[in-house]
Amino acid sequence: MTDTAPAPAARADALHVGRPHRELLDQVLDRWSLGVLGELCERPCRFAELRRALPPVTQKSLTATLRRLERNGVVEREVLGTRPLAVQYRITPLGKTLREPVDALLAWADVQMPRIEAARRAYDDALDA
Repeated sequence: MTDTAPAPAARADALHVGRPHRELLDQVLDRWSLGVLGELCERPCRFAELRRALPPVTQKSLTATLRRLERNGVVEREVLGTRPLAVQYRITPLGKTLREPVDALLAWADVQMPRIEAARRAYDDALDA
C-alpha cells in the first residue's frame, strides 16, 4: 500500500491484540452484544423487553450474550422481588465506558463505507475475472 509508512520494528505503542483482548472484543462486539448494549444504555430492561427490541435473536442466543456481557462486567443482572420473580438487566459503569469507542468505530465505518464497498467490489471482480 502506498499510503502507509512502514512500521518500525519495535514501537512501544504498536497495536498488539493479544488473546485476552481478542476474546473480549469478540464478546462485546459480536452480532447481538452491540444491540443489547444499545438498549441497556437507554434504560434497564427485562429479558422479554430485550427480546422484543432485537426480534431476530433467539432466546438461547440472547441468554448466552447476556451471560457473556455479565461475566465481562459490562452488564449486571438483578432479580426483582416480584411475583413471579423477574430479572432485569442494566449496563454497569464499566459498560458505559464502551459507548465512546464503539460510537467512534461506527462513525469511522459510516465515513469509510463507500471506500470499503468499492474495495469489496474490486476484490470480488478480480476473483470473477
